Amino acid sequence: MKRRFTLILMLVCLIGFGASAQTRAKTKATAKTSAPQLGKAPLKDVIKALTLEEKARLVVGMGFKMPAMRPPRQKKDTTGAKTVPAATTPAFTLPPTDPRDDIPEKVPGAAGRTHAVARLGIPSITVSDGPAGVRINPIRNGDSSRTYYATAFPVGTLLASSWDTALVRKVGVAFGTEVHEYGVDVLLGPGANIHRNPLGGRNFEYYSEDPLISGNMAAALINGMQSQGVGTSIKHFFANNQETNRGSVNVIASQRALREIYLKNFEIAIKASHPWTVMSSYNEVNGPYTSENRELLTTILKGEWGYKGLVMTDWFGGHDPVAQMNAGNDLLMPGTPMQTKAIIDGVNSGQIKMAQLDANVARVLRLVLESPEFKKYKYSDKPNLKKDAQVSRVAAAQGMVLLKDNDKALPLKGKKIALFGNASYDLVAGGTGSGNVNKAYTISLVQGLNNGGYSIDDKLKSAYQSYIDEAKAKQPHNAMSFFMLPPPIPQMEISQDVLNQQAESADEAIITIGRNAGEGADRKVENDFNLSDAEKALLKNAADVFHAKGKKVVVVLNTGGVVETASWRDGVDAILLAWQPGLEAGNAITDVLSGKVDPSGKLATTFPVNYNDDPTAKNFPGKELPMPAGQRPSMMMGRPAEVTYEEGIYVGYRYYNTFDVKPAYPFGYGLSYTKFKYSDLKLSAKTLNGSITATITVTNTGDLAGKEVVEVYVSAPTGKLAKPSEELRAFGKTKLLRPKESQTLSFTLTAKDLESFDTARSAWVAEGGDYTVKIGASSEDIKKTAKFNLPKTLVLAKVHDVLKPQVEITELKK
Repeated sequence: MKRRFTLILMLVCLIGFGASAQTRAKTKATAKTSAPQLGKAPLKDVIKALTLEEKARLVVGMGFKMPAMRPPRQKKDTTGAKTVPAATTPAFTLPPTDPRDDIPEKVPGAAGRTHAVARLGIPSITVSDGPAGVRINPIRNGDSSRTYYATAFPVGTLLASSWDTALVRKVGVAFGTEVHEYGVDVLLGPGANIHRNPLGGRNFEYYSEDPLISGNMAAALINGMQSQGVGTSIKHFFANNQETNRGSVNVIASQRALREIYLKNFEIAIKASHPWTVMSSYNEVNGPYTSENRELLTTILKGEWGYKGLVMTDWFGGHDPVAQMNAGNDLLMPGTPMQTKAIIDGVNSGQIKMAQLDANVARVLRLVLESPEFKKYKYSDKPNLKKDAQVSRVAAAQGMVLLKDNDKALPLKGKKIALFGNASYDLVAGGTGSGNVNKAYTISLVQGLNNGGYSIDDKLKSAYQSYIDEAKAKQPHNAMSFFMLPPPIPQMEISQDVLNQQAESADEAIITIGRNAGEGADRKVENDFNLSDAEKALLKNAADVFHAKGKKVVVVLNTGGVVETASWRDGVDAILLAWQPGLEAGNAITDVLSGKVDPSGKLATTFPVNYNDDPTAKNFPGKELPMPAGQRPSMMMGRPAEVTYEEGIYVGYRYYNTFDVKPAYPFGYGLSYTKFKYSDLKLSAKTLNGSITATITVTNTGDLAGKEVVEVYVSAPTGKLAKPSEELRAFGKTKLLRPKESQTLSFTLTAKDLESFDTARSAWVAEGGDYTVKIGASSEDIKKTAKFNLPKTLVLAKVHDVLKPQVEITELKK
C-alpha cells in the first residue's frame, strides 16, 4: 500500500511538473508572440519594447574581422631562446568584442553586421566593401571547389570619364545583382569625394574634381544598385580628400568652399538617388569630427536636405560615441563593446536624451525593414559573373580617354605588336584597400591583344613574365597588406639589341605605364605622379628605334589617377588613358586600340603640366601638429594635423581657367577616331524667367562611327561674389553617330544652375546680369556661345550659418 501510494505521488508530481513546464513554455512563447514584432507592429511600439541595452547594441555594429591581417614574420633573437616580432612589422590590435557577438559570419569577408534582437523580430544585416565590386572572401573554409568571386568593375575615375550616366546606371544594376545574390544588404559605396589634389591616394575610387560630375555619377550608380533591392552607402561625408593623417586631420575651409564644392557633390547625389545610408568620414572639418558634428549630420543633411536614411561611421571613425549619437550619426561601425557601454552610460547620465537615441534607433530599424535579410530573400551565391564581366568590359572601353593620336597612329594598323612595360603583362585592374575586389582573373594587355588577333613576340613575353614573377617573389612580407602597397617593381631594362629586333619584326610598339594606389597612403610626386627615369628611358629609347624605322609608338596609361605627361608626350605618337579598367581590362583596352570601339571618354579631372601648377600643391596634405602628452601616432589614423583649403572654390579647372594656367590636358578633354561639328546653338529665350532651354546639334563629320560628350559651361556676370571664369552646369552624350549623322541635344537651365553661396547672407543666390552659355568639347575647347539675362539678383535659399572656420583663412583671389 505504501509503495502504491509512493508511486501515485510520484506520478502526480511528474504530471504536475510536466504541466508546469508546458505552462512555462507556453507563457514564454506567448510573451514572445505578444511582444511587438518589427514589420508587423508600429515602429514606435517596437522601439518602446527595446531595453536600453538593446537600443545601444542596435546603434553599434557587431565588430570586425580585419582582412589580410597576417601575423608578423617571426625571427630568432641572438640567443635563440625565443621568437620576437620582426622589427619592421607594425603592431596592430583590434578592439575587443562582446562574446555574445562571436557568431559565424553570414557572408565571410564582409565588412560588418548589425545586431539582431530576435524576440522583436529584428534580424542582423550585413554590409560589405567596396566601390568597384563586392569585397568578400572568394574561398571559404579552404574549399576551392566552390568560389565566391565578384566582378571588378572599372574604377570611379574611369566611369566618370564616360560622362554617361545611363552607362553608369547599367554598371550599378549589374553590381547590385551581385550584392543581392551574395547575401549582402548594403554595399559600402560609392565614394564621391572631390579630386582636390592629384596625389590623393583614393582618387581612383572617386569621380571628379567637379561636384556636378561627381554627384551625377554617384547618383547613377546608386540608382542602378538600389533598383536591385539592396542598399548603398555614399561616402566619405565629407571633405575627406587625403589619406595622410586621414583620421586626425582638421580640414580648415571657408563656408563657401564647403557649400559649393565639398558638400554640393553629396547634395546632388543624395537628392537624386536617396541612398539607404550615408557614411561619415574620418576627418575633422573646422573643428569637430564629421561623425560628431550635429551641424553637418542633422542641420544640413537631415534638415536642409531632408535626408531620411541612416548615417553610419567609417570603420572606427570618430572618438566620442556620446557626441556621435547626439550629432545624428545613427550607427557606429564596425562597433565595439566600449561604444555600447559609453552610450548606455550617456543615457543614464543624461548626456544623451532618450528621444535622440530613439531617433537613431528608428533609422537603423527602417534600414533593416528595407533589407533583403528582413524580406527573407533566398540568395543564390551564384550571380551571373560572365554577364557582368561583359558589362564591365563595355563600360571600361567607354570611359577610356584618347589623349594623343598623331597621324592616325590609332587604331592599330598592323597585327604584330612589340609590347613593352611591366604593366602590359601585369595590369592593374583597380586600387587597393577597401576599394579592392577579390576577382577570379584580370585580363592583361598581352592577353587582350592575343584575344583580339594580335601577335606578341614569345621571347619578349617570356622575359617580362619571368622578371615580374621573380620580382614579386622577392617583395617583403607585409602584415598590413590591406593598407600598404608593396613597392612597385622597377621597369625591366630592355637592351638596344632587343629594341632593334622588335622594331625590325613588329608593326608598332605599345608601352604600358602602370600605377597603383589605395587606402591608407597618398601618392608621391617622384616615381609616381612623375614617371621614373627608367620609364622615361624606355619611352625615349623605344621611340628612337621605332621612329627610325618609320613605325609608331603608342603609350597606354594604366593608372587610377593623374600622371605627368608634358615632359615625354612629344616623343610618342599616341597616348590612351585606360585608367584602371576592372577585370576585363586587357580586352577593353584592345577594343579601343583596335578601333572596335571609338574612344569617347573625356577627362573629369585636369592633368597639370607640373605638379606644382596645381593650387593645392603648396599645402597638401597639410602640416602635422605636436602629439598630445602620453599619446602616440595611430598607424591607421595618423597623427594630429591640419590642412587649410586656401584655394577656396578654385579647384581643378575652376583654377586653371580663371588664373590662365595652361594644363597639359584640360578638364573635359578627349579625342576620338572621328570628328564632330557643333552647330545651331539656340536658347529658348533671351531672359531667364523660370528656365531656359539650350539646344545644340552635333554632327559626325568623320569616317567612323562615334559618340561625343557635350559640355555646357556658364560664365557669370561680374557681381558682388567673385566667381570662376566658367563652371560646368550641364552635360550630355550623343548616341553612337554614324558618319554624317546628326543629333540635337537639349539642356534646361534654371536659376539654381546659376547659384553661388553668399556667406554674408548664408544664402544661395543667383546674381542679376548677363550670363554666357558656352558649349564645347572641353573646358578650353568652346564651340558655340550664347547670352541670356537674369533681370535681378535672386535669393534662392536661406540656409543655416554653420560649419564656420575657427580661424581666419586667406583664400586665393583673382
